[in-house]
Amino acid sequence: MAAATQNPNSGMKPEHDAPRGSENPVESFAETALKLGGKGAEEVRRMGAVDAADEQVEALFAARFQTVNSPLHAAVWNRDFPIDLFHVAPPPAAPQAEQVMQDSLAVVRRHRTAGTLLDANRKVTPAVLNDLGGAGYWGLLVEPAHGGSGAPFSRFAPFLTRMAIEDPTIAGLASVHGCIGAVDPVQTFGNADQKSRFLPSLASGERLSAFALTEPCAGSDLTALRTTAVRDGDDYVVNGEKLFITNVVPGRTIGLVCLIDNRPAVLVVDLPDVENDQFQLKSYGLYALKHAYNQGIVFRNLRVPAANLLQPGHGDGLTVAYHGLNRGRIALCANAAGTMRLMLASMLPWGKFRRTYGQSIDTRELVLRRLGYMAGLIVACDALVEWCAGLLDEGHRGEMECIVAKIFGSEAQKEAAIDLFMKTHGGRSFLHGHMFGDNVHEYLAPCIYEGEGEMLGMAFFKSLVKHHGRQFFEPIGKALQAAGIRQPNMLNPAHAWALKGPLWQYSKWYAAQKLLPAARPELPSMPPELRRHAEWAIHWLQSAALEVSGAMRKYQLKLADRQCRMAELSLRVQTASIMLCTSLYAARQQDEVVRAAAGCLCEELARRLTGRRPADSYFRRVNQLGTAIVEGGFHSIAGLKPDEIMMSYEIK
Repeated sequence: MAAATQNPNSGMKPEHDAPRGSENPVESFAETALKLGGKGAEEVRRMGAVDAADEQVEALFAARFQTVNSPLHAAVWNRDFPIDLFHVAPPPAAPQAEQVMQDSLAVVRRHRTAGTLLDANRKVTPAVLNDLGGAGYWGLLVEPAHGGSGAPFSRFAPFLTRMAIEDPTIAGLASVHGCIGAVDPVQTFGNADQKSRFLPSLASGERLSAFALTEPCAGSDLTALRTTAVRDGDDYVVNGEKLFITNVVPGRTIGLVCLIDNRPAVLVVDLPDVENDQFQLKSYGLYALKHAYNQGIVFRNLRVPAANLLQPGHGDGLTVAYHGLNRGRIALCANAAGTMRLMLASMLPWGKFRRTYGQSIDTRELVLRRLGYMAGLIVACDALVEWCAGLLDEGHRGEMECIVAKIFGSEAQKEAAIDLFMKTHGGRSFLHGHMFGDNVHEYLAPCIYEGEGEMLGMAFFKSLVKHHGRQFFEPIGKALQAAGIRQPNMLNPAHAWALKGPLWQYSKWYAAQKLLPAARPELPSMPPELRRHAEWAIHWLQSAALEVSGAMRKYQLKLADRQCRMAELSLRVQTASIMLCTSLYAARQQDEVVRAAAGCLCEELARRLTGRRPADSYFRRVNQLGTAIVEGGFHSIAGLKPDEIMMSYEIK
C-alpha cells in the first residue's frame, strides 16, 4: 500500500509548517467585498470566521495539493489544462481490507435472507451491527496500528456502492461512522493518546460514532453555534442542544462541535450508556433515515475530560468539521450509485410484465430512454467516486471536486427516483410496501445531507473565484477604499488615476485570455464519441474564465448578493467537469454498454449547457442502450431482485 493511502494527511504539510497567514491572517476577498459593499459588522464577522476556517483547512495541505492547484480550479484558470488530474488510477487492492469487504457483504446478505436485518421498529438490529463489527466493517478506514484494516479511500468509496446495493442504510452508516463521525476527526487531528484511547473501540464497532454539528439555529450557518463547553478543572462542562444527529444512541462516541471561549472546537465525547440528567436524547418524527436512529441531543452540565479536545494545530473546530465533510460527500455519491442500481433492477422485470395495448412497456421508447438515461447517471456517479476518492488518496484537498460529486449524486438520485423510477411504475409506486413509496424520503434527503445542493454550489463558486478575486479584484476594491470612492466612474480622471495600477494588471490578464490560444491537452486513447465529449468539455472549461471573471466585474461588490447567478454559473462549470470525468472514466472500461451509457449522459449534459434540442440520432442511441439493458447488458445489476414484480397489496 502506498504511503499516501496509509496516511490520511499524506498531502498535508508537516505539523511544524506554519499556515499562510497564521500570524497575521490575510483579509479574504469575501471579507473585503462585504466591507466595501456596506455589509454590517456582524455579517462580516461571521463570514470572516467561515472564510478563516477554510483558509486553515487549506493550510493543512502542501501547496501543490491546495485548491488553487486542484483539477477544477486549474481547468478554468490555467492556460495548461491539467488532464492528468482528471483520471486518477485506483491503488492496488489491499488483501486484508478486501477480505473485510467481502465478509461484510456476506453478513448483510445472511441477515437479509434470514429476515433479521431490521427489528420490530424497522431499525437495523444490534445483531447486524455487532456482526459487521466482527467482520471488521467499522474499522475499514482505521489505521492497522489501531485495529483497523487501513483501506485506501479509493477502495472504500466504491465498496460503499456495493454495500448500498445490499442495503443503502448500512452503507450510509459506514460513511457516518468513518467519514463524518469520530473516526476521521480523531485519526486526522487526534494526538497519540487520543488515537490510542478512541480508535481501537471505533475500529471494532464496540463504540459506533456520529458527528454532532447541527443545532436548532445552526445549519448552513455554522457560525450560529450555541452549544458551549466551559473548562472546570480537568473537565469541560457541556451545555446545549444538537439536532438531526444520525447514528446516535446512548453508549456511542460523537465528535461534538461546540464553543470554547467563544471559538468553535471539537470534543470527542463518549456518551453515557443510559440517559441521565446531564445527557438526554430528543426523538422526533423524521421521514428519512427510517432504518437508522436520528435524534437530537440535550446536554445539561455534562462533564467531558479536557483531554478529549481535538487540537488541529492550526485553526479550530470548523477546521475539523470542514475537513471530514469531503469524504462524506464522496460516500453519498457512492451510495446513490448503488441505490439507483436497485431502482434500475426493479424497473426491468416490471417493464417486461406490464403490457399496454398488447406490448410490454420495455419495448416503448419512453421507457427505454428512462433505462438508458438512468444507466448514464449511474456511470457518472461511478466516475465521480473513483476520481474524487483517488484525489483524496493522492493528498489533494479536493474541496471543489467533492462538492461536484455530492451535488450530482444527490440530484441524480432524486431525478432517477421521481422522473424515471416512479413514472415507470406508475400509480402503484404510492402503495404501502412499494420500493418507491416506502423509500421516497430516503431518495430525496441526500439533496440536503452534507450541505444543501445550491448552497454548496455557491461554496464551489467562492472557491473558484477566491484566488482570481484576491489577485485582481481585491486590489481594485482597496484602491477604491483608499481613495474614498464608493461608485467608480472611469470617465472621471481622478477615479481612473486611482485605479490605474490594479486595472493595468487585470487588463493584461484579460488580453491574454482573449488573444492567446489555450493549450490543448493530449487525451489518452478513447472511443471517438467519448473523445468528442471530452474535447468539448475541456474547451468549455477553458472558456469559462472570461465568463466567471465577467460576472465578478459586472456585479463587483454586490457579487455576494447575486446568489442565483453564482449558483447558475457554478452548476454549469460542474456540468462540464462531470462530462469530462465521465468520458475519461468510460474510456477506461471495456464494457460497451457502460461506454454507451456515458456517451448518452454526456450528450444530455452538453444540451443542458447549450440549450440545444435533442436530435433524432440521440433518441436512437439512448433507445438502443435501453434495449441492451433490457437484454441484460448492464452487468452490475445482474441477479438483483430488489422487490416483487406484483407486490402484495396491504389491506388497511
